[in-house]
Parts: sequence; structure tokens; C-alpha cells
Amino acid sequence: MTGDLETLRVYDTQAGEYARLTAHSVDDPLLAAFIAALPPGARVLDLGCGPGGMAALMAQSGLQVDATDASGEMVALAAAHPGVNATQASFDQISGTALYDGIWANFSLLHAPRHAMPRHLAALKTALKPGGLFHIALKSGEGEKRDRLGRYYTYYSADELTGLLVAAGFTVASHATGSDKGLDGSVADWIALAAHG
Repeated sequence: MTGDLETLRVYDTQAGEYARLTAHSVDDPLLAAFIAALPPGARVLDLGCGPGGMAALMAQSGLQVDATDASGEMVALAAAHPGVNATQASFDQISGTALYDGIWANFSLLHAPRHAMPRHLAALKTALKPGGLFHIALKSGEGEKRDRLGRYYTYYSADELTGLLVAAGFTVASHATGSDKGLDGSVADWIALAAHG
């Protein structure tokens, strides 16, 4: 996740509330499709794993799960789930070549500054095995701003995000849109793309 100190402070102080709010997310059909598309025992990275509910479901499904988050409190919650290897790391600490069959970046990279997105996507493309599956979900819109809790967000259109993925060497396979209520109480639109490395 991001190294933005104010964003990390919010997640560290509200980790338990965020875990409660996102408990329903394990029923996400996009997560079910991601798991189903991977071979048994596949190694996956949950980038910006939060409290680890989705990582836990991946592990329960037989995947080998490495989970990272820049919030120490979130990592502590994620590490408590059986089968989840959780470590504290920022986006810039992701490295390695052809390590993962799949990377799940679900509402994490939206906290990165826009100028940093190309290098983050390049690192993730390198860490993904050739042909591996990449999921990214972000809030849709324009510009950057902080929410009422102080978290930093960068917003993207479907076309801009698709262009960034293609420029990083990904092939976009599908997209989905929706809206959800966040930790700050507001409802926001989102876009999710599935791509192959």
C-alpha cells in the first residue's frame, strides 16, 4: 500500500472497523472468478490486503497466498488468518520476477499518486508469471483528493486505467463497474479490470 502517512494513520487506527465493514467482501463475485481462473495451488499476491478477509478465502480455496499491506495493524489482522503469509510492505517494496500466478490489487493502488502508477504496474507485471492473472479495482472519477477521514485517493476513468495497463504490457480481458459505501460513509463508484501478463 501507499506510504502516505495520513492514509496509514487512518487504517492503523480504524483497522477493526474496516475489517467489520469489509466482512461481506468475501462474497465478491470478482474474487470468486479470480480464484476459479487460477490453477490449484497457484501462488498469489494480495496487494494491499487490508484485514485479510479476501486473502483468507483464497487460502481456504487452496491457493498459496502472500499478502502485503503498508499498515501494520492491517497486517496483524491478515496474518491471523490460517494460510495467509502477511508482511508489511509499501507498493515500492514489491519486487521479484515471475513469482505469482495471480495478483489481486483490490482497492489498494487507488492510494498511490498518479505519477507513481506506471512504475507500480511495471513492477507487478514483472512479478507476475507470463500469462498470469491480474485484478485491479479502483474508484472511478477524475483527479486526486482526500476523503473526510484524510485518506489520499487517485481516481481513474476506465479508458485511462486500460491505457495504463496496456502500456505496462498487460492484456485487458474484462471489466466491471459498481458502487459501494466506504469507511468514510460515502458511496463511491468503482471500476475493476481483469488482465493477463
